[in-house]
Amino acid sequence: MYEPLYSQITDSLVNDGYVIIENALDIVLGKELRDISKNIRHYKNAGISHNSILDTERRKDKIKWLDADNEITCKYLDFTTGLKNYLNRHLYLGIRYYEAHFSLYEEGNFYEKHLDAFKNSKNRIVTTVYYLNEDWNADNGGELIIYDKNNMQIQKVIPNANTLVIFMSENFPHEVLAVKVNRNSIAGWFRIDEKI
Repeated sequence: MYEPLYSQITDSLVNDGYVIIENALDIVLGKELRDISKNIRHYKNAGISHNSILDTERRKDKIKWLDADNEITCKYLDFTTGLKNYLNRHLYLGIRYYEAHFSLYEEGNFYEKHLDAFKNSKNRIVTTVYYLNEDWNADNGGELIIYDKNNMQIQKVIPNANTLVIFMSENFPHEVLAVKVNRNSIAGWFRIDEKI
């Protein structure tokens, strides 16, 4: 079902290191995931962990880890499992597992420029972001800004519903600009370390 999409993603990762795909997945699945994200009662404050200290100043979003606890999240995880297998088969990445969480950015929330791969630690190698926001406009803020290794902006992504962004975690610093209305997404990582 997703073979052409997997092929597109793989080719783009090889050629450019990233890809942005609009209307990526089944529209019904996207709406169902959005409904789940909007009905989560207990998001927890996110932060950046450094030497066992949680920094909540550079990152202001809230998260809820995504589990295979219902049919809808299982469908999304089936898509990512298929992508993991495809990437391993065609790029020999050695991905062991995928982890993801729902992200909620409320008014004024942002995430400063960062890399998803931890320095001197080979763990996250491919990042995914799947947006769940209908009728988003430029006045709402919350864009994902992607930079190259020289910190030059190369993409500005509007977080529109059913847009999928995938990039090599070690190669692309990125940030989320402050939002003016609630912004929902699923952020995830393909990892090569052992699952704890």
